[in-house]
Amino acid sequence: MRKEKDFIGERFVPAKALYGIHALRATENFPDSTAFHKEWYSAVGTVKMACYQSYLNFSKAVRSKYGLLPGTAGDENETLPLQLIPDQILKHLLISAREVAEGMHFEHFIVPAVQGGAGTSMNMNVNEIIANLSLLSMGEEAGNYHLIDPIEHANVFQSTNDVIPTALKVAGMRLLMDLERVINELRAVIEEQETATRNDLRIAYTQLQEAVPSSYGRLFSTYSDALSRDWWRVSKCFERIKIVNLGGGAIGTGMGLPRFYIMDVVQELQSLTGLPLTRAENLQDATANLDAYVEVHGILKAHAVNLEKIVADIRLLASDIVGNAEVTIPQKQMGSTIMPAKVNPVVPEFVISAAHKVYANDVLISSLCSQSQLDLNAYLPLIGHALLDSLKLLIACNVTMRENLFTGMFVNSEKARQRLYLSPALTTALSPYIGYHKAAEVAEMMKKMPCDIFFACREMNILPEEKLIEILKPENLLKTGFSLSDPLK
Repeated sequence: MRKEKDFIGERFVPAKALYGIHALRATENFPDSTAFHKEWYSAVGTVKMACYQSYLNFSKAVRSKYGLLPGTAGDENETLPLQLIPDQILKHLLISAREVAEGMHFEHFIVPAVQGGAGTSMNMNVNEIIANLSLLSMGEEAGNYHLIDPIEHANVFQSTNDVIPTALKVAGMRLLMDLERVINELRAVIEEQETATRNDLRIAYTQLQEAVPSSYGRLFSTYSDALSRDWWRVSKCFERIKIVNLGGGAIGTGMGLPRFYIMDVVQELQSLTGLPLTRAENLQDATANLDAYVEVHGILKAHAVNLEKIVADIRLLASDIVGNAEVTIPQKQMGSTIMPAKVNPVVPEFVISAAHKVYANDVLISSLCSQSQLDLNAYLPLIGHALLDSLKLLIACNVTMRENLFTGMFVNSEKARQRLYLSPALTTALSPYIGYHKAAEVAEMMKKMPCDIFFACREMNILPEEKLIEILKPENLLKTGFSLSDPLK
């Protein structure tokens, strides 16, 4: 064990731990077991890389101004108006931050997802990891903070209040890119089903009652178009969260920070990430107000609604309740430990469950974002956790729907067509030719006997069979309305 201290007191920390007293106190104060998102942890490392590189740029500019050669330590500080961290230490910090950015050492990040303190514990946990990694790389022992300090060095020119929200936006944008991609991949598979079933007739339903003839291709087209809208909306999320407050310091005023650094650090982050990040014109507004997350998550909620609607449809169409189902979904796993050979629609059920978690996250994000009081929102950690949680759930939903639901789905077009011919819903197609009331008489006969539409029309001498066959061709049933050039008589 090693002993560490802060202004509150002392604590023993495991000798080989990369975390320190600040993270340890957080685990004592926040006894939660909710796992923190690794993507956010990695993004903090990336943001700190930008901060260290910007510090190096600032150091170089200061030395140039005072005619000093680049150095690594000590004596030059006597001739400068401020103390500079030696370049060698900054380079060790950069290397360590890069390892965090790559997701390494995550086992030493012990702060839970649910916490107080606006993210200070997250920031300090990463600062401790970076400081101790740097010490070890210099051949020193972890905890030897008089050489590299988690606050003086690892946190230089930074505040929790600009580093942590900026890292959240980096993590969020990266996941948004993944979400864009998987939405398109799912849409592509659905479009294949749409093309394959373009003329496969089916009964359309309104309020779960038989309504009018349609096709599976048209049904799948509604899913494809909904996902197209989702993709477009998700692509617009980047505009909403690209504005960051990095360089703003505690509340966005930049107090205690060089103007050079404030103007430079976001550019460094842009270069590192390749993301379209931009420094807020009003850094204090970007620190105090989190409405952008409410807007972005509203778009995610809309996508969850569409995914739930799609899988709920498929779950219903493939269920045993409909009897002799026209749609068969892939069998993916055993459905019961007591009922032999039972297979359940587990993928739709997973997606519906995930969608409702997204709805819950939306309420949480909306309510906590409204808790921004004066110059800061203390609840950013849970807001960010919920946002990333929704993004990852939606990515997972799109992936499993593509791989385990729509790939391998089978539509029995012959069964669907025969069921349609027996459905009174088909008589709607006759209304332009024989009128509503006569069509209703045909429907009543089909219900009472029961019989198909061909038999009913023959028995009632309503239409010549060749005319009826022409009317009921898929290309005629699936036309958008009728025109005066159609043979109405």
